[in-house]
Amino acid sequence: MDGAVLLQLLLNALSLGAAYGLVSLGFALVIGATGAVNFAQGDLVMAGGLLTVALASLVPVDGWLLLPLVVLAMAGLGLIVCALAYLPFRNAPPVSVFVSTIAVGIMLQNGANGFFGAAPRAGPPLLSGGEASLGGLVLDRQSLAVIAAAVLLAGGTWLLLHRSQVGRRMRATAQDPEMARAMGVSTTRTIALTFALATALAGAAGLLLSNRYFVTPVEGTNLMLKAYIAVVVGGWGRIGGALAGAMLVAGFEVIVSSVLSYPVAEAGLYICVLLLLLLRPQGVFGEALGRRV
Repeated sequence: MDGAVLLQLLLNALSLGAAYGLVSLGFALVIGATGAVNFAQGDLVMAGGLLTVALASLVPVDGWLLLPLVVLAMAGLGLIVCALAYLPFRNAPPVSVFVSTIAVGIMLQNGANGFFGAAPRAGPPLLSGGEASLGGLVLDRQSLAVIAAAVLLAGGTWLLLHRSQVGRRMRATAQDPEMARAMGVSTTRTIALTFALATALAGAAGLLLSNRYFVTPVEGTNLMLKAYIAVVVGGWGRIGGALAGAMLVAGFEVIVSSVLSYPVAEAGLYICVLLLLLLRPQGVFGEALGRRV
């Protein structure tokens, strides 16, 4: 394998990992804020991808121009998901949220299948143009744009969480909801904002993935599993760990599938996760005990 091919594989892995990272980040945010798993997260990625396809059919422009619209629309959908799948069951046994989010995911799948059909759809490229040259190396412009967009979104999320009053309320709610309520924080509103942010990130990931990897109504289940694996690998409760875990998952997929095949990469990924759960159940980076965000 020559250097150019290896560099392209690395770029592909970083691009895929950046998109997976946004999915995992949103997944980890909801876990941190509620202690519950949103099993509709992958289907929300699919919804973001198909929304991108629909918008591109109306306004044929590059994906970066559609990104703000997709993020805002998906944030609104996140509020609806919170109202339907979490708030009515927040004091019920945890299995209730487990079932309700799966139900939301199934509704999204069936709605997408009925509206768009089962055929794979492709969204617009994030940035037009084929390749860019850097120091004599030819790099794929689309992969670079995906990485840059994901870094900006993840960085913006970090700034929101750590440099804003809204973020402080979100972290306080995640770490000690009773104390947050005693300090005057509306935990219901904060949790709703967390769902909106997580769903906006899922929608952005759907847009980033829609051009190269296509979108189908049933793709959400696979993406949800990748997000879950990334959180397990990175350490339950660690947002930074979820991002790192997403990079590891994407790197494993790209490298193994290029050497062997994609089905072998999929099977190998799940085998590695099972071994990790047996040998180091707290994840590669360890669990964040006593804190969720």
